[in-house]
Amino acid sequence: MQRWQRDSLRGDQRPMRVQEAKNRLSAVERKRLLSVANSEEFGSLSPSQIVPRLADRGQYIGSESTFYRVLKAESQLTHRGAERPAQKRHKPRALFATAPNQLFSWDITYLPTPILGIYFYLYLFLDIFSRKIVGWQAYEVESSELASEVMRDICVRENIALNQVVLHSDNGSPMKGATMLATLQTLGVMPSFSRPAVSNDNPFSESLFKTLKYRPTYPQRPFETLLAARQWVRRLPVGTTRNIVTAQSVSSRLHSAMRAWTGRCWTSARTSTKQRSRSTQSVGVEPLETGSPSPSCT
Repeated sequence: MQRWQRDSLRGDQRPMRVQEAKNRLSAVERKRLLSVANSEEFGSLSPSQIVPRLADRGQYIGSESTFYRVLKAESQLTHRGAERPAQKRHKPRALFATAPNQLFSWDITYLPTPILGIYFYLYLFLDIFSRKIVGWQAYEVESSELASEVMRDICVRENIALNQVVLHSDNGSPMKGATMLATLQTLGVMPSFSRPAVSNDNPFSESLFKTLKYRPTYPQRPFETLLAARQWVRRLPVGTTRNIVTAQSVSSRLHSAMRAWTGRCWTSARTSTKQRSRSTQSVGVEPLETGSPSPSCT
């Protein structure tokens, strides 16, 4: 500090100092490191594998970080193996629904049979907004062809227009099968899939299946026939605490996410409001601001 004050013209000379590490690699050592990293023996290995193998032979050229630093400076720090490089996965956009028939979720669950290792398969399609089961069926196999048939029936029954619904599912074979994807494209339904190796990207269907199988009335014995499985699903009671399948649309359970309405009441009221709005617009009359539809259903 005193020297800087005595010689004010020179000031602080520390930024002008060029510092070099005493143990830095020379040009010859740097060239040797690159030749070893690019050799036929080590050309497909990463520095984390090269350094230990050299250490087993009693050789030391540089540390693992030195290998990485030199390779990066030479633009050689890329995927060195023959397999496909890892791809960076981005979090998908969040899906949400503001009315019925905008966002569906579907999945397949096992129903036990008397033969160990053989199951019946329950296909279940759920409306995320109203919690209504828009379609279901039980089959003996998992198939994208069968799933596409159920989806066609849903679109006809629910009057689904082109580009109206997003169908979310996991990455199972029936969900990503060519027949199912082609059917969705024909129907104008936009597919959405879970991220790879993420188990909670389809929570609504998974939660519904757990509720289904942990009900007190769930059979203790396997289903003898496919017809028995279908009849059990169809006979599920109305007005239970957790409403499944046929009980879902006529449930007396009030959903907090639907302003203390039932699924059936909310869906029918929103549909009637939309129809009234369309009819008034068709004759050139502005629809009234109704806000939320009034709960007039029973």
